[in-house]
Amino acid sequence: MHHRRSSSTLLGVVVLAATLAAAVVTSLGPTAPTANASPTGSKKVIANLFEWNWNSVASECRNFLGPRGYGYVQVSPPQEHVKGQQWWVAYQPVSYRIESRKGSRAQFQSVVNACHGAGVRVIVDAVINHMSGQDNPGTGWAGSSYSHYDYPGNYQYQDFHHCGRNYNDDIVNYNDRYEVQNCELVNLADLDSGSEYVRGKLAGYLNDLLSMGVDGFRLDASKHMPAGDIAAIEAKLSRPVYITQEMMYSAGEAIQPAEYTGNGDVLEFRYGRDLGRVFRHEKLAYLNNFGQPWGYLPTGGAGVFVDNHDTQRGGGDVLTYRDNATYALANAFMLGWPYGTPTVMSSYEFSNPDQGPPSDASGRTDNATCFSGGWRCEHRWQVIANMVAFHNAVEGTPMVDWYDNGNDHIAFGRGDKGYLTINGEDYAINGRRYFSNLPAGRYCDVIHGDFTNGSCTGPVITVDSGGWFQVDVRAHDAVALHVGAKVG
Repeated sequence: MHHRRSSSTLLGVVVLAATLAAAVVTSLGPTAPTANASPTGSKKVIANLFEWNWNSVASECRNFLGPRGYGYVQVSPPQEHVKGQQWWVAYQPVSYRIESRKGSRAQFQSVVNACHGAGVRVIVDAVINHMSGQDNPGTGWAGSSYSHYDYPGNYQYQDFHHCGRNYNDDIVNYNDRYEVQNCELVNLADLDSGSEYVRGKLAGYLNDLLSMGVDGFRLDASKHMPAGDIAAIEAKLSRPVYITQEMMYSAGEAIQPAEYTGNGDVLEFRYGRDLGRVFRHEKLAYLNNFGQPWGYLPTGGAGVFVDNHDTQRGGGDVLTYRDNATYALANAFMLGWPYGTPTVMSSYEFSNPDQGPPSDASGRTDNATCFSGGWRCEHRWQVIANMVAFHNAVEGTPMVDWYDNGNDHIAFGRGDKGYLTINGEDYAINGRRYFSNLPAGRYCDVIHGDFTNGSCTGPVITVDSGGWFQVDVRAHDAVALHVGAKVG
């Protein structure tokens, strides 16, 4: 959803194309997710390749996401949209043709095929609450004519809400349920999702994507549609898919995230805000029960992230790629901690909040070349990419053996499959021994080294027969071990 119209350690180092892990990619097979469940199987981490074009997504699935263990790729809205250079034009549909500045229908089909071939499922960011926010008639990216309440072949005036409030039909009072779900979000033409005709058109768009092999949807602006309307649209889908719903939380608002859990996962916006605040200003020791005890949704129905395309433009305590080592540490915690389904953000640099992705003069999105041309590719940072394998290795295990020093040094295990310690202090923690449930052996520290073909490019840590190991942890750094990166 859009809100506008128109360190000094190795953690801060972005590593180019780390050596690919020697894991065999699992087939898609019978583990396809359902509309009412979190992603299934051992590979649940989602990479959000925000505003990447289709050729680049296909290449990234083959060359990095699949080999490194990402389970899903989330792609930006693929439908025809209004013209413009800003990022948010992709969230203003004018038709349901699969033709956008990111590529053609044929190129999008190639994305699905390539990602499936690499063992990566595809989630589409689906804009179904509204159409465009343009007051004047125009022509969309692929040549479709439209006006604010007229989209030939799709919708006319009667297919939209006209709430008759605030002089311009815009939402003003978020404590008023009717207004939030029947007025316009920053002038965007609000579809009447209670209409059977509209529901049929929206399901038709989603089913078209399903016919191309798509595996799930992120439903944009879900707060602005009654949960029952979303359920009615889901009921028209041709097959079960993974659903996650964008539902920004604000205390005291009329509409709350728990209303939507019956439709699928709900994105837990509180998670990233709180995690950023703790890493910036508070004690990491506070994270010993992070998740549902903080008032969040149950873990099985929550989608979590350090930042996304909205929150990284919203300021406050949210961590972004600009925070370098701290950002990497926060992602390491997210990928190591047993709560929710994590999404890793992959950004491009921007100097103003409206700025679109690197593009040519016509607005067509450039190919994504990681770590150059403005593409930040956080999903490839060594710490983050290696912690995806950690997440896969510890799937289904509980948090055990929590330790903290009462301040900014924490450590915990994940059953007998993994162990993570994070030192947020301004000084090194040297000579300390850690108790884990890990089997005895030699382990690659995946924070500082890549594990490939049974060997490690970084430090190797020995765990003794009692589960103990000793390691020095530098200031604002971490160490992570897991059974999938056992040396020799």
